[in-house]
Amino acid sequence: MSERRFFIFGAGYSGKAFARANAQHAPIFGTTRAPERFGALRSAGVEPLQFDGAPSPELGEALARTTHLIVSVAPDDTGDPVLNAAGDALREKMPALEWIAYLSTVGVYGDHGGAWVDETSDCRPVSKRSVMRVAAEQQWLALGREIGKPVAVLRLSGIYGPGRNALANLEDGTARRLVKQDQVFNRIHCDDIAGALWLLADNSLGGIFNVTDDEPAPPQDVVAYAAGLMGVEPPPEIPFETAQLSPMARSFYGENKRVANKAIKVAGYRFRFPDYRVALERMWAEGNWRDGAPRSPMRR
Repeated sequence: MSERRFFIFGAGYSGKAFARANAQHAPIFGTTRAPERFGALRSAGVEPLQFDGAPSPELGEALARTTHLIVSVAPDDTGDPVLNAAGDALREKMPALEWIAYLSTVGVYGDHGGAWVDETSDCRPVSKRSVMRVAAEQQWLALGREIGKPVAVLRLSGIYGPGRNALANLEDGTARRLVKQDQVFNRIHCDDIAGALWLLADNSLGGIFNVTDDEPAPPQDVVAYAAGLMGVEPPPEIPFETAQLSPMARSFYGENKRVANKAIKVAGYRFRFPDYRVALERMWAEGNWRDGAPRSPMRR
């Protein structure tokens, strides 16, 4: 088998987690809009390229040798930025391409009143951004059919991990416990996004997969559990109705659902962090909740 070469459009938080899990040391190229992030990408094992929505010769050269493409760029009012900039290259100038992954969101399901949803459930997107996600998913799946390559659509729930979690928020003083009756959210640790991507890539699997934990839970419970691990008082509960929230933050609470993850398990994936308690306990015990680097527990 010839050497695999990965390319990540939008090598941000999840992309860097994917690169850190590169046990076979396959070449990974990844894009960012900001050259000042090149150092962080290299540290994670990604060869950085700049992409601000326009194709470049360097981009074209890397894509021409790519076997596995991961897209982690959100659509905007003009559509999918990657398809807009590189759609022709994907069809005509990527002879080595074997597999595509598109990182989407469970937001495409919209509001189901707290009921369970799976990959066969209706998409009822509420927000404009989720409507655009549904359209982008369909475009990528259609491209896969057109070029005869498997496309895996990963619908991700709320992403967390080192530097992005309730422990770090408590340490920073930014944690809040918003309470809305019967509201739950699913979550996904960045290392499980990486693990699911590697499994799907290794097996050239396409389709739609909810990549999310086993336990949808009220957000205030997560903060309280983290505070218990740290031995600090949790912040007071704030009623959702009176909370000061940005329009985007408030819109998340307009959608309530429990997301099932059977398809990725059937594909063979086993979650490292099946619920928030396992993840918080491990990050706290290993001291890497802040930025991935182990450190001593905070003293208060």
